[in-house]
Amino acid sequence: MTSKPRATYGGQAVLEGVMIRGERCAAVAVRRPDGEISLRTFEIGSVYSGVLRRIPLIRGILVLAETLTLGMRALTHSASVAVGSESEELGKASVAGVVTFSLVFAVGLFFLVPVFASKGLDSLFGSDLLSNIMEGVIRLAIFLVYIALISRMNEIRRVFMYHGAEHMTVHALEKGDPLEVKEVRKYTTAHPRCGTAFLLTVMFVAIIVFVFTGREPFWWLIASRVIFIPLIAAASYEVIRFSGMHSSNVFMRALAIPGLLLQKLTTREPDDDQIEVAIAAMELAIQTDNERRTTAVAS
Repeated sequence: MTSKPRATYGGQAVLEGVMIRGERCAAVAVRRPDGEISLRTFEIGSVYSGVLRRIPLIRGILVLAETLTLGMRALTHSASVAVGSESEELGKASVAGVVTFSLVFAVGLFFLVPVFASKGLDSLFGSDLLSNIMEGVIRLAIFLVYIALISRMNEIRRVFMYHGAEHMTVHALEKGDPLEVKEVRKYTTAHPRCGTAFLLTVMFVAIIVFVFTGREPFWWLIASRVIFIPLIAAASYEVIRFSGMHSSNVFMRALAIPGLLLQKLTTREPDDDQIEVAIAAMELAIQTDNERRTTAVAS
């Protein structure tokens, strides 16, 4: 039986592969067109793993920034490997451009569209409180519809299968089981620390934050939905973290149910080949962490 990990491991699915974040690096395993598994590690900047990572609220903002930058690097790398052009990857400027576009798209769709959609209802409700609640309901509906729609795409469905493989492998590691396909296979594809659960938490925290925000003047209504995003992300991370630390509590387990249910859309049961890729990424992350600990002790 494998001993339980000294660090907390988690990751994300990429195109035909999985990324696992370790203590100081992220390991990416991708299935090549020839069937072999490509392995690579990415360094995690000291700003994301230093003392600021332990400060409440600030660490949530750092996690969001790291997820966007590191996740996009892993995604573009996996895209290159998956099509057989492993040496052709996007440069830092291109990655920054893709991250910026993704942010603008997400902010526009999930934060600004609900504002315009609910603005016409202000006169109907005659109350900022009710209008803000309706805006939150519209935001949540857009999010759920978006997830449901992309889950029907064949390419995304395969990514969601790797997403399930990643969760199952993390479960096996956390339980101290051997990282073997037959052992990983017995676990569920849902995990309480999933990014899907985080995004759903963001939707609910946004309702709470914006319900106390005025809707006039209009420029403030728009600006507040943008400038409060880091605060909402930070608070959501603390909620997820607290929930994970008290997962045995009945109330906390009840709060985690919506996020676990939503993962029925964002994960799929993987095949054995996909589980092998997730295991390869996890083993590389653990191996790299162990080697660095050994080097640090020796020096």
